[in-house]
Amino acid sequence: MSTGIRHKTEKHAWGRRVLAELKEELDRLEAAGSLYIPVEPGGWWHQYVCPRHHAELLFDPAERDAQSFRCPHGCLIEGEAYRGAWLVFKHQSLARAALQAAAVYAASREAAYAQLAKRIIAGYARQFPDYPVHPDAQPWMLKGRAFHQALTEAIWSTTLLRACLLLSDEGVAWTESEREAIDGYLRLLEASMAEYRRILIHERGNAENNYTAWLNAALSCVHAVKNDRGGLLALIAGEGGWKHHLSIGVKPDQLEFEGSTYYHVFVLRAYLISAEMAERFGIDLYDAEGTAGQSMSGMFDVLAALADDRGVLPALHDGPMERLPYAREIAEIMEIGLSRYRQPGIELILREAYRQMGGQDGARCQLEALLYGEGEEPVVRRFVGRAAGGTNGVDGAFGQEAGLLRGSRLLRDSGFVLGRRTSNALSFLADFGPHGGSHGHYDKLHLTMMHRETAFTPEFGMVPYGSALRKQWFAETASHNTVSLGGASQAAHTGSCLRFEETAAHTYVWLRSEGAYPGCRMDRHLLLTDPWLLDWFEVAAGEEASIEWWMHPVVPAEEETAHIGVETCPEQAPDHGGFYSLAPEGEWQRLPVVKRYGAVGSARELRLTYKVPGGGRIYHTALLQPGDEAYAVRTPGTSVDPSRPLTALLHRRHGRSARFVHVYSAGERTILKETPSGAVQVESAEGIRTCALTEQGLTVIGGERHA
Repeated sequence: MSTGIRHKTEKHAWGRRVLAELKEELDRLEAAGSLYIPVEPGGWWHQYVCPRHHAELLFDPAERDAQSFRCPHGCLIEGEAYRGAWLVFKHQSLARAALQAAAVYAASREAAYAQLAKRIIAGYARQFPDYPVHPDAQPWMLKGRAFHQALTEAIWSTTLLRACLLLSDEGVAWTESEREAIDGYLRLLEASMAEYRRILIHERGNAENNYTAWLNAALSCVHAVKNDRGGLLALIAGEGGWKHHLSIGVKPDQLEFEGSTYYHVFVLRAYLISAEMAERFGIDLYDAEGTAGQSMSGMFDVLAALADDRGVLPALHDGPMERLPYAREIAEIMEIGLSRYRQPGIELILREAYRQMGGQDGARCQLEALLYGEGEEPVVRRFVGRAAGGTNGVDGAFGQEAGLLRGSRLLRDSGFVLGRRTSNALSFLADFGPHGGSHGHYDKLHLTMMHRETAFTPEFGMVPYGSALRKQWFAETASHNTVSLGGASQAAHTGSCLRFEETAAHTYVWLRSEGAYPGCRMDRHLLLTDPWLLDWFEVAAGEEASIEWWMHPVVPAEEETAHIGVETCPEQAPDHGGFYSLAPEGEWQRLPVVKRYGAVGSARELRLTYKVPGGGRIYHTALLQPGDEAYAVRTPGTSVDPSRPLTALLHRRHGRSARFVHVYSAGERTILKETPSGAVQVESAEGIRTCALTEQGLTVIGGERHA
């Protein structure tokens, strides 16, 4: 935790502004009588989701108690599961209030805030022994006392104990009664966290689990409060300890082993808390490395590589696209990363997190800024791609604004690849790697396309796990920008990257999947040039099947040209809250068709245009082979609010094989033609390039040839 909180408010205008905001919030909560510790334990927060709209329910920390809960669309929900989930948020908000009050005291020296923090900490210390080992926790969970999960308890406890440490650092004295209560709380917490570490590491053989990082963080805080240097050293060095977990929980390419951006942030935050506690004993973990070179610095670097040009992190596999508690976690770690490592790109991710938290234009706000922010407000700089050959230019879309140059990157261990070029507003992120375990999706060869102003076809992430759409839609193949067969999702498997290259003319990636369906091989070729992106997807199904290519843009098609036949279909009303089916089985496949496209004579180009935020456009052209079918399909919305539907493009062919060829551009429309030999011509203002498939991959004529 940053020191010199009072100095920040004396030196920086943002510090004074944030301090005033935090004081006002605490005063309002105190006046409402809402800083009251419930005697009931919390449940599982993932059940705090509307069963009709599948959006997270609303939580107001000013509520002292609640028995009914509202969704963003006005539904009023009641029930024990929702009550238990609300209590999770309530307990977490009270721990945050304790840390916030301690920080306000450190900045202002107003004794009332120290007393408020002490009251919450000591109150929980006294209440904790009365919470039972949770009888309602699900069988797979490591059970907590104050919550269903020991994981939630570990996270909550780090907040309380950091508040306790901050008060002690500021010279606040504890009464004998308070100290006795805290000592009792520490004994119970340490015993349960140590026991769950033993179960997880030795009994289940699952030391790499993200749970382990948080059990370590909670125990590190316990050792810091107890001033137990020996206990902390043993925790760092042992099996499943900090250094061992870094070696097994993070891939050599620096991404958390599940391939989830959310859980990467989650684990990195736990590592940083442990490092903060170790630093109190003169132990430096900030520059430590795992056995394959894994490091916290590298974990920040890979986040900067994955972020889009606005600083938004992609929702790879499980995890939210946008959520206030997640934005706070990002702000916390990015503030620490900015002060410790100062890697390019951290500032932009930080500013985006603050924007999501309500900071005007991404200005610093809330508790994370006062605790962890250092120096002046981060400078706003946009990311730009880096073309091969070393060009340092920033194109006209960015004016004279300083840019952060980033090139393409292959994360071979985790199975992601990014393609970027300076002069192209489009970039891509594709997934070919391991499934991701319990947090993985059936999404091999998924393609995220990004425009500088938005993620055009993003990974939608995940709704709270209590939503039925978790398994009915968001984890399934059809919700991703890839190929499914016969309406069934892919098997959990790992694909491969056969080629990855950057030249002066293009960035080329060849991805393959051979485990999605029995006897099926899928190859995706992505060619990014300065004016356009070509997506060429080949499928050898092995037997007759419905081969389905999906694309899910977050903006609707603005226009369709008359190069094909278009039939508007009456959208059928949902049946029992579901969606109509394109395939005979599968609840998640029941989707209404709103338009059909078909080739007319020799005209085989499907042309769509999409308007993106900021006034830009994306031009999309697809080749429809004889016998192909194309549909506009209504689907659930993003994981932020699935009830706001989107319109996907489904390009389908029945047979043993299929070829799907699509091209995208952000400047002007490209023309796409197939030659008699089966090659494809892409015509743009810069000229014509002919692309053909060989055994070595895609060959390009007219730009630069590669074998």
